[in-house]
Amino acid sequence: MKRNLSQSRRPALKFFGLLALVGSLLAGPGLSGVAFATDSSPSPSPSATAPTSQPAATPPPTTAQATATATATTTPKPSAAPSPSPSASQTMAEAVGKGAEMGQRSARVTASANTTGVKRLSAESLTTQGTWMPTFGVQGLDVSAYQTNVDWQQQWNMGARFAYVKASEGNYFTNDQFSSQYQGSRNVGMIRGAYHFAIPNWSSGADQARYFVQNGGGWTADGYTMPPVLDFEFNPYEGRTINGFYFGNTCYNMSADQLSSWVQDFGNTMLSLTGRLPSIYTNTSWWNQCLGNQTAFSDYPLWVAAYPGSPSNDAGAVPASWGTYSIWQYSSTGPFAGDSNVWNGDYAGLQAFAAAGVPAAANQAISNVQMQTPGLGSPTSSIICGLRDGGCYQNFASGAIVWSSAAGAHASPNGSIRDAWQASGFEGGVLGYPTSDQTCGLKNGGCFQNFQNGAIIWSTATGAQVSTNGPVRDAWQASGFEGGTLGYPTSSQICGLKDGGCYQNFQNGAIIWSTATGAQVSPNGPVRDAWQASGFEGGALGYPTGPVTCGLKNGGCYQNFQNGAIIWSTATGAQVSPNGPIRDAWRISGFEGGALGYPTGPVTCGLKNGGCYQNFQNGAIIWSAATGAQVSPNGPIRDAWRISGFEGGPLGYPTGPVTCSADGQSCTQFFQGGRIDWTATAGAKITRQ
Repeated sequence: MKRNLSQSRRPALKFFGLLALVGSLLAGPGLSGVAFATDSSPSPSPSATAPTSQPAATPPPTTAQATATATATTTPKPSAAPSPSPSASQTMAEAVGKGAEMGQRSARVTASANTTGVKRLSAESLTTQGTWMPTFGVQGLDVSAYQTNVDWQQQWNMGARFAYVKASEGNYFTNDQFSSQYQGSRNVGMIRGAYHFAIPNWSSGADQARYFVQNGGGWTADGYTMPPVLDFEFNPYEGRTINGFYFGNTCYNMSADQLSSWVQDFGNTMLSLTGRLPSIYTNTSWWNQCLGNQTAFSDYPLWVAAYPGSPSNDAGAVPASWGTYSIWQYSSTGPFAGDSNVWNGDYAGLQAFAAAGVPAAANQAISNVQMQTPGLGSPTSSIICGLRDGGCYQNFASGAIVWSSAAGAHASPNGSIRDAWQASGFEGGVLGYPTSDQTCGLKNGGCFQNFQNGAIIWSTATGAQVSTNGPVRDAWQASGFEGGTLGYPTSSQICGLKDGGCYQNFQNGAIIWSTATGAQVSPNGPVRDAWQASGFEGGALGYPTGPVTCGLKNGGCYQNFQNGAIIWSTATGAQVSPNGPIRDAWRISGFEGGALGYPTGPVTCGLKNGGCYQNFQNGAIIWSAATGAQVSPNGPIRDAWRISGFEGGPLGYPTGPVTCSADGQSCTQFFQGGRIDWTATAGAKITRQ
C-alpha cells in the first residue's frame, strides 16, 4: 500500500529497484516502456472502444505534454466501466499494475524538480522502522505482489496474527501471488483478508468492487476472514498519461464529493456482494487534501497509515469520519514482511471483527453518544462487535460506549457503576445492556444507570449496588426508591433462602421475597429486630406476608408473617404472636383493642403437662392440651389463682373464661380442680372440687 503522505512522517526509501523506478516513471514518456512481468489474471472484457476521454490511438505524450494535458483537463466524472481494447488492456496491466506495486512500495518523492528535470527524494531518518512495534494490540502485516516467497511461519513466530493481501487494482490488474499469500497466511493460523487498490477515475466504484470480488476480495463469516479493504489513497500515476489514459492529479482530478460518491458506490456494492462493508485504508493527510471533512464513512472501519519518527503509540490524527482506527500501519520497513500493522484491541476483538461486521446503526449511534459525552475522552479502540445479541462497543480513555439493536448506544464511564456492571458480567450478565446513560442528582448526591434487566444505583454511603428487575425491585419502587423509607440498597439481591427465597438489604431495612408470599418490605426497627431474633424466615414466623402497618391503639404497629405476627407498641415493645390457639384466643378477645391489650412477652411453653402461656398488658392467655387456650385477665380471680400456684396448684388450668353478672358485681372462672368466685362484697374465694 501507499505510505503516509504527511511531510513530517515521510519514510526513507528502499534502494531496491529505486533508480530504475525513478528513471522509468519520471524521465520517460509514461510507463509503457517499463518492463514488468506479465499479469497472470484475465484481461478486462474486450471492447473495440477505448474510454471516450482517452483515445487509444493517441500516442503517449512527452512529459511536457502530459503536464500541459493535466492543466487543460477538466475534472472528469468516473465512467461506468471503461474497457480498453485487448492490446491496450494488456499493456495497462503490465505497465500500470506492477508499476503500482513499485510505486506503492516507495515513499512519495518530493515534488521539487531541479535543472535536470529529475525529482529529488526527500531525506528523513527513521531509525526505528524495522525494529520497533507498538506496545499494544495485535500485530499483523500486509503484502502484495512485491513480496515473493514470504516465510509465513517465520512471520507467525515473530508475533503476526493477521495478514492482508493485495488482490486487485482498478479493473485491469490482479496479484499473481495472491493465492499463495492468502492461503499461506491462513495455513499458519493467521486471520487474513484481501485489499483492492482503487483508481477511482478509471471506472466506477461498483465496477471495481465487482472486479475485486471476482479476484479474491470476498468475505465470509468464518471467523478467520478479515473484512475486505478499499485501499484509497494518493494517485501513484499522478500527472501521467499511459496508453492515452490521463490519470490526473493526486486526487485523480476528482472533487471531494465525487470521491465520496465513488467510495459509497464501492462500499454499497461490496455490501451487496459480500454482506460486509469494506474497511478503508488511507492516510490522514491525503484524505484531508482530497476529501476534506467528509463524515459519511463512520460505518466503514478505518485502517490508517502513519509512521512515527520515534517510538510512539500515537498514530496521530485521523480523518473526520472516525474517532479512532481499527488498524494502524506503523511501518513499511519491518519488523514484518511487507508493511507492519497493529490491531487496535485484543485478540478476541480481532476475532469478533473478522466474524461480524459493524452495523451502520452501531457506528452512527456510538458516534452520536461520543459527541454528546466529551468526558469519555479519546477512543482507545475501534468499534468491536460480536457481543451478546449482536452488540458492539468502543473503549475510550475514561470508559466505553456500548450498543445493541434493542437497547441503543449508551455511555458507560469508568467508575463504581461500571465496575459493578463488570462484576455482574457486563452485557452477558443478569443486567444485560444499558438502556440509559448515567444520571446523577438523586438524594444525597446519588447516581444510577438503567439496564435491560434492572439498574445500578450508587451513593457515597452505599457504593454501587445492582437492583435487578423483579418483585424485589418492584417493592423498592413502590416504597419510593432511594427517596423512600428504605433508602439506597447496600447489597445486591441474594437468593438461596428457605424455599428458594431472596432478599436485598437497604440502608433502612430489607425486602424479602418468596414464591408463597411475594416481596415484602422489612424496615429497620423493633418489628424487624424481633423477626431477626425469631430466626428471620428460617424461624417460627417464616416470611412476612405484608408490610409493617401502624395506626393501632396507642400508636401501635404490626406485621403479619406466614406463621403469625409481630406486634409493637411504645409501652410493650415488639412481641411475637405466633399462629395457634393462644393467638386465636387473643383475636377473639379483640387483639390489642380488647381486654388484654398488647402482648408483653413471647409465648412461653414448658408448663405443667406441656402447657404454654403469653402475658399481655391486662392478663395472660394459658393453654394446655386438656383445656385449650383460656384468657386469664388481670384482677382478683387471677390474683387468687396466682396465690394458689397457677396451673401447678390444686386448681390446675382454667377450663373457661371469666364470666360476670350483668351488673358486674360477681364473677366466676372454672378450673380443672375447682372454681374461683368473686363478689364485690366478699372478694375472691376458691372452691375446690
